[in-house]
Amino acid sequence: MPEGTIKRLTDKGFGFIANASGTDLFFHMSAVEGVRFSDLREGQKVSYNEGRGPKGPRAENVRPL
Repeated sequence: MPEGTIKRLTDKGFGFIANASGTDLFFHMSAVEGVRFSDLREGQKVSYNEGRGPKGPRAENVRPL
């Protein structure tokens, strides 16, 4: 699984992960596994699977490291 860093979180239940190549991936709180969305913090390392959403790449199966 690729790893990245949470770049930004919103109070609307979504955020962005910066991956190793510098691309930002969108994720929704429904993609978070193992913890609640509210337990995540900006700057936290996570693993994820990359998928495709209607507006481009997105992170799925997001898990904190």
